[in-house]
Amino acid sequence: MVALTKGRYLSLGFVFLVYCTTCTKSKGATGDILPDSLPSVPGTLPHFLKEPEDSYIIKSNPIKLLCRAVPALQIFFKCNGEWVHQNEHVSREYMDQNTGLKVREVLINVSRQQVEDFHGPEDYWCLCVAWSHLGTSKSRKATVHIAYLRKNFEQDPQGKEVPIKGMIVLHCRPPEGVPTAEVEWLKNEELVSSLTDDNIDTRADHNLIINEARLSDSGNYTCLASNIVAKRRSATATVVVFVNGGWSLWTEWSPCNVPCGRGVQKRSRTCTNPAPLNGGAFCQGMSVQKITCNVLCPIDGGWEKWSEWTACSVQCERQRRRECNNPPPRHRGIMCEGPSNATENCTGGMCTQSMDGSNDVALYSGLGSGVIVVAVLVVAVMLYRRSQSNYGVDVIDSSALTGGFQSFTFKTTRQGVADRAEYHAPKGHPPETFPRGLNRDYSNSTVERRSTKKGLLTPNGPPLTPTKDQMRTTGVFGHLGGRLVVPNTGVSLLVPHGAITEDTSWEMCMVINQGESSFQTEEGCEILLGPEVTYGPRGLDLSSPVAMTIAHCAEVDTENWNIQLKRKTQDNSWEEVMSVEDESTFCYCLMDSSSCHLLLDQPGSYALVGEPLTQAAVKRLKLAVFGSMGATPMHYSLRVYCVDDTPYAFQGVVATETSRGGQLLEEPKMLPFRGNTFSLQVYIQDVPQFLWSIKPFTTCQEFSFSQVWCSNQKPLHCAFSLERNSPTTTQLSCKISVRQVKGHEQILQVYTSVAESKKESVPFFTQTDCTVTSQAGPKAFKIPLSIRQRICATFDTANAKGKDWQLLAQKLHLDRNLSYFLKQQSPSAVILSLWEARHQDTGDLDSLASALEEIGKIHSKSTAAKSQEDPESDLVHHLGTGSPGNPVCGMGELTQS
Repeated sequence: MVALTKGRYLSLGFVFLVYCTTCTKSKGATGDILPDSLPSVPGTLPHFLKEPEDSYIIKSNPIKLLCRAVPALQIFFKCNGEWVHQNEHVSREYMDQNTGLKVREVLINVSRQQVEDFHGPEDYWCLCVAWSHLGTSKSRKATVHIAYLRKNFEQDPQGKEVPIKGMIVLHCRPPEGVPTAEVEWLKNEELVSSLTDDNIDTRADHNLIINEARLSDSGNYTCLASNIVAKRRSATATVVVFVNGGWSLWTEWSPCNVPCGRGVQKRSRTCTNPAPLNGGAFCQGMSVQKITCNVLCPIDGGWEKWSEWTACSVQCERQRRRECNNPPPRHRGIMCEGPSNATENCTGGMCTQSMDGSNDVALYSGLGSGVIVVAVLVVAVMLYRRSQSNYGVDVIDSSALTGGFQSFTFKTTRQGVADRAEYHAPKGHPPETFPRGLNRDYSNSTVERRSTKKGLLTPNGPPLTPTKDQMRTTGVFGHLGGRLVVPNTGVSLLVPHGAITEDTSWEMCMVINQGESSFQTEEGCEILLGPEVTYGPRGLDLSSPVAMTIAHCAEVDTENWNIQLKRKTQDNSWEEVMSVEDESTFCYCLMDSSSCHLLLDQPGSYALVGEPLTQAAVKRLKLAVFGSMGATPMHYSLRVYCVDDTPYAFQGVVATETSRGGQLLEEPKMLPFRGNTFSLQVYIQDVPQFLWSIKPFTTCQEFSFSQVWCSNQKPLHCAFSLERNSPTTTQLSCKISVRQVKGHEQILQVYTSVAESKKESVPFFTQTDCTVTSQAGPKAFKIPLSIRQRICATFDTANAKGKDWQLLAQKLHLDRNLSYFLKQQSPSAVILSLWEARHQDTGDLDSLASALEEIGKIHSKSTAAKSQEDPESDLVHHLGTGSPGNPVCGMGELTQS
């Protein structure tokens, strides 16, 4: 063994140092460690001022481990049980200014390769060993790891829909990593902190807990995981905090709806406490309650018999009296009219009461003066008539006698503008002369009519003035009748043959109100089932009823609906005419699946109104989807319309989309909408996400129940805005789902090209000769006039089996409310008019011919000989071969223009 100042033996990872006490005092040949560099405090174990710390290798960058001890002769690192070679140590020694002791510091580098090559049972570790005169000390073990963070989360948070004040728990398990990733939460890209909001807890296992959900807590939530290597974002979870609707308090009961007798009281409530939000459920139950009420009817007072006359008084008068007690007025009844006391002279004017002489003088003086005045007047009149007789004729204004018999005509100056009626006097009369009772103001009436009959027809109501919010059609009709149709609205008016007297013609009009409906729903119960229709003029006087057809949107069911016909009064309020299930002698109503046919005697404004009796009441909705380019070439807009299923209501959609340049992308479909108080939801589905993107929170849109139920023929729509991810995308395919909560669902399939330079026009409802809105005379009817007259002559005559027109009504399935036909001058003519209105679109005369055959009155034989013997035997032949006339615009078919 060689004596050295410092001996090092490194063999098999073990270092053995031998210090020679005799050599420490001599100068070493090598000079590695000087005597004055050794600790000055002998007998003390080394004390670590700094121990190695756990470290992480990021990517390929090595880490540094540092040890610092005092007093220490030497410091070496030991990693994974083996000594680190001294060449890998970097040592430094310096004097501590505070203690005056020499401090030794040693540093080593650990590379990623060293850690990866280690395959021991433990993690890669290192510690320090420090020597002093007394012995050695060991530091703590410091582990070395390779830092990383994987890309995929072990659990992504999931979107939720929670009620308000409910608990929200979003789970997040971050990706595996070393060191373990820290988790933060973002809401709409802003950091969520539990320090500033006591309602939020982010400390439990990386989960986000919101103890009581608020509306402001709705949003997009993201879990953010990070460590010293990287940051990772989870999938976004959409949280929707919804509010279920709650009923408000009931209103007070309304007054009884009848002035007396049995009636109905109502009270209502609204789903506003709170109103449903963010897809929350609409209130369950009915919004209106009804109870019966009884109001005592007023009893007007009645006079008792007069009492006996009293004895004649000294004033020559007697009296009698009576009391208002037969019966007395009760319950707001009217008091008796007339006097309760009566007085009369009881001597026949020969009163025996004495008068003084002065009164006699005055009486006779007055009588004498009266006689003289009368005589003077008689003489004056005789002289005047004698002087006038020199002319040989009495001067009398003959126009006053003949004016009431002068003919006149009203001419329309311009269609669509307030019309002017002009009076045309006979030849030889000055233009300033007007018939008796017709003043100059009447020439400004907006009533449009022509008359050629000797006589005066005066309207008895205010004229009809069209406005910009009205669809209007007019026609001039005479004794042969005709038909008016508002194109593509399902509204028409049939004026039967003979309704207008001979030698008379009327310019009739029919108007559909397009503005805000004047009909107001009664506490949310009643809704319009079709458009408001007016026909006139109001002064129209017809001998038989007209047949009006109005399309409606109700699924007709008497157990679930109470459907009424209402008419507008002079003060713009609406009064009930009849319920469609009632029988009436002044109006007739026939409900088909999609149209209502009315027989009306009086011009005016009419509307079909429905009141749901149960939640099973259904009205039909028409669904349509239109598309057009957006604000930029990269954007495309889809618009989904929900409108009452009537042709008139859909025309509003067509007009709107025509002005926008929209394209109908799918054939419109029908959706039954129940009166169950649940909302209507519209979803867009199956949008190719790699081709198109859509704005967040817009994939589902919702209409409240009241919006849809009380739309009153006005269209509702929602829009979806899509953006192309690439300009090369030319096709769009997706599905539009429209469904009522706890109701029916309908799917609209969209497949369209968005790159065409010229879009096709919007398809609209049309039919052959759609410009024909008015037809007069025989061509307006399906049944030839001669056949119609022969049918009426046959069936209006009674026989031993009863009234034959009743059999006709039965075979034509018009056998309800027969009392209405009974009061008509020609029941068969009215029945045929109703049949014409019901079959105006089909023009099928076979059903009428079959009905006549079944009755047994006519036979379908067409031989000429038989026709000569029996004039009625060829009716069936004529019905089968006769021209039904030119069609007019009806409901229409969907065609591409």
